[in-house]
This record gives sequence, structure tokens and C-alpha cells, in this order.
Amino acid sequence: MMEKRVLLAAAGAGFMVDAMVKNMAKEGFEVISCVPAFEDFIKIEDRPRIVLVYIDKNVGELKAFLRDMNGLLCEDEEAASLYLLGSWEEIGEARECFSEPDRFVAGTFMRPLNVRELCERLAGAIEEEARAEAKKRILVVDDDGTMLRTLKLWLSDRYHVYMANSGANAVSLLSKKKVDLILLDYEMPVADGPEVLAMLREDPLTADVPVMFLTAKNDVERAMADIPVKPEKYLLKTMPPDQLLEEIEGFFKED
Repeated sequence: MMEKRVLLAAAGAGFMVDAMVKNMAKEGFEVISCVPAFEDFIKIEDRPRIVLVYIDKNVGELKAFLRDMNGLLCEDEEAASLYLLGSWEEIGEARECFSEPDRFVAGTFMRPLNVRELCERLAGAIEEEARAEAKKRILVVDDDGTMLRTLKLWLSDRYHVYMANSGANAVSLLSKKKVDLILLDYEMPVADGPEVLAMLREDPLTADVPVMFLTAKNDVERAMADIPVKPEKYLLKTMPPDQLLEEIEGFFKED
């Protein structure tokens, strides 16, 4: 059964907050409460990804917390799924604390609050996140931004896709995220595909992560002949999307 867990950041208990928590519990939600202080927030073990921030009159008291949340989401967008609850004016002021409010604020709820509607929307969000979590995770590494965006477009319906435009950025991302497959450009500046693959194989965190090279047509024979550390497959960049998806899907079925 899907766990309906929510973290509620509220400046004080109060009648409205207490009533909301009780009604959410009746709808099957586990509500973990905390004060809107970032140092307390990050100490919570096994905290829910759904974070509901209750804004009560004075948005100013919340701004430091919201700006810290913005910093967290800039670094790791998957750290939380943030919802704001307040009046239209309060929510508008709170959104100004975010560098990209449309990206980092997952949703809003207006007072007076309809708790049933809130529970239905949050349950839907939790279910959607559970489906996304079940997807295989693929990191695409390529210095060509157009290629990155194209591959993300092709793959995102079936897989959770991360992107990195260099080997260094890929290594940094992999220190924080676990992936099931890496699609690695063979020909890149600074550190090319073979060099990045060698680095990945030397690191215990990434040594066993499957890697497929993305190659141009004239690179395939050179790649297959010259590389001491071999990838799982070689995929042509000119490959049609259906064929690319078939290759990746076939790999995961064999795994």
C-alpha cells in the first residue's frame, strides 16, 4: 500500500493547523510536523519528500527557511516536492524567495482550506512520485546540449533521465545519485568517453554501473579497437529513437 506521508512546516500549532492535521489523519495521512527552520528540517531522518509549508500572516518569518529550501532544490531538485498553503498575497510573496518558483514550487493551496481537496491532490502527487521512483534511471553524458535535450525527450516517457554536459559533471552527479545506466559520449573535450569510463570503473560507487558509448558512425571501429575498459554497448548517435529505445529496453530485460 502507498504510504501517504507529508512533512508540515508551520510556525506554530494553532487551531487551524491542529484541525488540518486531524482531518488529514482521518484521510489516512501521516503528518510529521516541524518548525520552519532549515537546520531542524535537514536533521529529520527519513523525512517525506512532500513538504507542505503553512504560511500564517507573517511571511517574513518564513523567508529564511524558504530561501534555504531554494538553495537545497537548486542543488538537488529531488530533495523535496514543495507545496505552499496560505492566502493569495502570502503565496505570492513566498514565491519570490525562489529563483525559479514555477520549477521549485510544486503546487499551492489557498485559504480557506478544503482539506479533502488538499488530501486528494497530495495523494495524487505521492502516487505520481511512486511511479517515477519505479522507473529505471539513466544518466546521459554529452557536451552537445542539443543531443542531451533530444535524448531526454526520447527517453523520459519510460525512464528517469539525468543529464551532464561533461565527465566532471557526471562524476559529481553520480556521487549524489544512483543510476541504472549511463549513456556516455565517446568524443568529448577535456576528458573523453574512454577517460571518463576509466574513472568510473576506478570508483567503488560507480564501478558496476553499466555504460553504453554514444558514438558517431566514424568512431565505432576506433572505439571498439582502442579501449581497454569496454562498455556494455555502442550506440550510434544517428540511431532512430525507436531503435535506441529497443536497444536500451532489451538491455534492461537481459539484466
